[in-house]
Amino acid sequence: MPLEHCDLLIVGAGPAGMAAAVAAAPSGASIVVIDDNPAPGGQIWRDGPGAALPPAARKWREALERHANIRVCSGTRVVAAPSQSELLLEDADRGWRMRWKKLILCTGARELLLPFPGWTLPGVTGAGGLQALIKAGLPVEGERIVIAGSGPLLLAAAATARAAGAKVVRVAEQAAFAAVAGFAANLLRWPGKAVQALTLSDAQYRTSSRIVSVQGDAHVESVRLRQGSREMEIECERVACGFGLTPNTQLGRLLGCALTSADAGAQALAVDALQATSLPDIYAAGECTGFGGSERALVQGTIAGHAAVGNERAAGQHERERARWNAFAAQLHRSFALAPGLRQMPQSDTLVCRCEDVPLSALTGCSGWTDAKLHRRCGMGACQGRVCGDAAQFLFGWTPPVPRPPLSPARIATLAGLAAHDDVDRQ
Repeated sequence: MPLEHCDLLIVGAGPAGMAAAVAAAPSGASIVVIDDNPAPGGQIWRDGPGAALPPAARKWREALERHANIRVCSGTRVVAAPSQSELLLEDADRGWRMRWKKLILCTGARELLLPFPGWTLPGVTGAGGLQALIKAGLPVEGERIVIAGSGPLLLAAAATARAAGAKVVRVAEQAAFAAVAGFAANLLRWPGKAVQALTLSDAQYRTSSRIVSVQGDAHVESVRLRQGSREMEIECERVACGFGLTPNTQLGRLLGCALTSADAGAQALAVDALQATSLPDIYAAGECTGFGGSERALVQGTIAGHAAVGNERAAGQHERERARWNAFAAQLHRSFALAPGLRQMPQSDTLVCRCEDVPLSALTGCSGWTDAKLHRRCGMGACQGRVCGDAAQFLFGWTPPVPRPPLSPARIATLAGLAAHDDVDRQ
């Protein structure tokens, strides 16, 4: 299997990964950026037939292209970590090993999906998932859509849907009015965010409102919501429901990086003032260290990029900006903290693990994630626990076990190369 080398490997080409590469580039180091999306930008700046890239996304893409020592490998996944300072990678054409001197993890976050009656019906997606589908070309013109869950992503998803011609008939935010109003008032500390909030304002936005169930035979026909003590049913063709984001820590955990507590009981990669993890030569930036928006990810990536090439002085010049966006992240988490009552959304027959059809009733007697996996097959399906694992962590407080390779589906030829590499090591 081919073996390549680089001075700095960056996993993830979202805002944090792009900023890290650009910050490190003047050092002359050989830099490789890998990402599983077709083009740089991450989830927030996802490209596609239905996407309108903001100026910031184009600016950072152009910055990457200006540096000859930055190589971007799009459509590339991490399969395993076969040895120290080495990752096994795969794209559409081949598998190969990449050996690095310094590593920056910018693996982002994924949407937190919580189970409720009807969440497996066709037409139910995450809020961020709806955005991604529309940007990829999903036609939603004329569809009635209800968006529910928690956090500013709901309003962003509503704006994306409306721009594509959909009729957003309700945006249901689980946080209380006082919490949301307090968050809005505090946005004056971050004027850019205040302006953004005004552009995303929506007449159908309701607080203290959460999803009860989705009804339909073969697809979504209506959704039942509870606002305060009152319940209502709204007819619609699509439901998008997301409860914030949870950090993608699988690769960091596989490598042995220490974790710290994040939002909604999840865990994030622990980093120091230079964005360094608990392992030497490994840094982390962006939402894998906790959700806080693209501005926070950009400054964290910049600090990590400078630090990884030994320019600690340049890294230190961005500490004040990072503190400013860390304060925004903290305010965001406080204002949109998930209410304990959300744990009551699933009924006993509600599927928690959709891949293996495992209902809530089958999990209530389990002692933890390993017990549920061994005796109920929870997390044994196609998503490998990425959806139900996060849900179980919120519902039961279970801590998922350390991931095992392969981290993503891979061709037999790639896995065979990994086995051959192990044989060479033993010799």
